Amino acid sequence: MEDPEGGVKPQFDGASAAGRKDGKKSRRRKGKRGGQTRSAAHPASHDLSGNAGQSARPVEDAAGHPARKRKRRRRGGHGASQEGSPQPQPTGAAANAARLDGDAPSSRRNRRKHRGKRGLQGRPLTSAKPSHVQLQENQVEETARAAVQREMQNGAGVGRKGRPEAHAHQGDRQVAEHPWPEELYAALDLGTNNCRLLIAQPTRPGQFRVVDAFSRIVRLGEGLAASGRLSDEAMERAIEALRVCASKLRNREIRRMRLIATEACRQAVNGEEFLGRVVAETGLELEIIDRETEARLAVSGCSSLVGRETRSVVLFDIGGGSSEIAVIRIGDNRFSRLANHITHWTSLPVGVVTLSERHGGRDVTPELFEGMVREVEGMLGRFDCPEIEIAQTGDFHLIGTSGTVTTLAGVHLDLPRYDRRKVDGIWLSDDEVSAMQAKLLSWDFDSRAANPCIGPDRADLVLAGCAILEAIRRRWPSPRMRVADRGLREGLLTDMMADDGVWRRNRNRRGQRAK
Repeated sequence: MEDPEGGVKPQFDGASAAGRKDGKKSRRRKGKRGGQTRSAAHPASHDLSGNAGQSARPVEDAAGHPARKRKRRRRGGHGASQEGSPQPQPTGAAANAARLDGDAPSSRRNRRKHRGKRGLQGRPLTSAKPSHVQLQENQVEETARAAVQREMQNGAGVGRKGRPEAHAHQGDRQVAEHPWPEELYAALDLGTNNCRLLIAQPTRPGQFRVVDAFSRIVRLGEGLAASGRLSDEAMERAIEALRVCASKLRNREIRRMRLIATEACRQAVNGEEFLGRVVAETGLELEIIDRETEARLAVSGCSSLVGRETRSVVLFDIGGGSSEIAVIRIGDNRFSRLANHITHWTSLPVGVVTLSERHGGRDVTPELFEGMVREVEGMLGRFDCPEIEIAQTGDFHLIGTSGTVTTLAGVHLDLPRYDRRKVDGIWLSDDEVSAMQAKLLSWDFDSRAANPCIGPDRADLVLAGCAILEAIRRRWPSPRMRVADRGLREGLLTDMMADDGVWRRNRNRRGQRAK
């Protein structure tokens, strides 16, 4: 027979044990089955093979040879004719048929008895599985390979830089044993200034891997504060960006998606009409969320940036048409969702687009900047929220999630081009934030536009965002602020994955693979 480790080796029957050099005899355990005792004085009266109609087994003689020969032939050789001679073993379909029919009970007992004493010759054949079982496993394996190839063609196994991820290189055995499909989730956020899309796959608990992303400045809320309507030019820019998003979504097998619109569509009198046009021209159905939902999603998106030692946080999201602020107090028992710790929240009807349109964003003097700060301070003064006691242990800080704070961090790091990996999660001290705001205020429009972390699209908006940030810092003084390059899309993805329990199921799968 062909052994998986030792090559081709003959299969010997049980009678070959008679030539052992140790001189020990193979003895059966007596009196263990059926409550019967067997000895030379009391011949056996029943057949251990379980087959009725066969003659009673002869008693061993003084030498023990005839009975021992017969015993060994029965349990090892399936009718061996000569002692110690190698017997041909059935292979292929014959071996499978023999195993399907089943061995005699005595043979099975003997195999169990001597299982620990087998050498290489006693190991089972590699093709020991029945043919129909092997066929089913081959079909499962082919299906798993096809699923992996299909996902790789769709790009699900490719990271941001086009490099295949490690999970796409699992061995055929692992893929065949666990042929689960990729679980992709999509989140789209159409705001007053930006249109953003994320397609991601859950990984470790509370985390996910970005498969595809899209972001474009559309300025949907341009002119909204003056007219109360979305302009035709703004709607055209937004629909063009949404067409790109729709194409990306069609090319993926998305398990679940959520597409939202925020302040611009909330305020505009033709907001619902615009969303109907979006459905007709792109096929995407967007929902307008309220301000409370927007604040909770911003908190969910940044939950991984709040450390275990933190007890109080003020998280703010400076948007294009509104700014959401959430006060978070964490006690001894922390919920799995940080949004459950929100005690107070507010949404200011002002953002970088609306504030810059009212005060001007190109040529901003220190006096004009202070006027914008005072306007936002007046809005915050109407926010009824208890004061936060700041301890000396650093258990309170600010978290900013918006283009304003990420721009400040990029300028602070003096990046040659904006890099999210270096910005997301960085800490800025109170003095560093003040220094960056003063630097931006000293630059003219062309200087701001020339900075790689600002660019011409945001050069007229960044100081309005700094004014909102300054008003928040005056209301809640903090020695440090953490920068988050994440927001509503990440919150949408986190909530959908948590609701579906994908991290719990992935944890169970890892436990199954470890067995």
